[in-house]
Amino acid sequence: ATTEGFPGETNFSVICEDGSFFSFNAKYAREPEMLNIEMKDFLENEDTSDFSHTRMNIYFRELGNESPLLVKLIMQSIYKNNDRKVRHLGSKRFGIQFLIKGIYTYNGMLYVHTQTKNSSNVPFDTDFIKFKITDKKVPKRTAIQETVLDAVRSYNEVIEIAGKSTVRTVYALPKFT
Repeated sequence: ATTEGFPGETNFSVICEDGSFFSFNAKYAREPEMLNIEMKDFLENEDTSDFSHTRMNIYFRELGNESPLLVKLIMQSIYKNNDRKVRHLGSKRFGIQFLIKGIYTYNGMLYVHTQTKNSSNVPFDTDFIKFKITDKKVPKRTAIQETVLDAVRSYNEVIEIAGKSTVRTVYALPKFT
């Protein structure tokens, strides 16, 4: 390798999924100490309560005034606690059971803790999860109001649920009335 056409020092910026923004300089070396740097390992080993001078938070429009890191920590906490706060809200058909385990709110965000259980021997592929607000009782000759909400974040979302297994997921939604 030659240094022709390669600047001596280059500035890189990285925006992570949790909203962290990192900026660093890289210098060309003929024989570098490391060829690859895994940012995920760096983030997991770092204390999330300490925001050092090398880290800035980026706020995403869909999360409002909430820090993406805080949203992630809330979803991890809900998932870890695994409480069932809501009863009798779910459905079971064809060996697949879907339950709402809890609905939580914090600073304008709703967190929905769900559980999907596959009691069949065949793996179940999830095409999509859709959250809708619909009218409960509709008189005759009245238009049905239906509002679709998109989850802005999910924690432990699994596309394929293996046979005889259970998967729990936490979804973050914008608050609604």
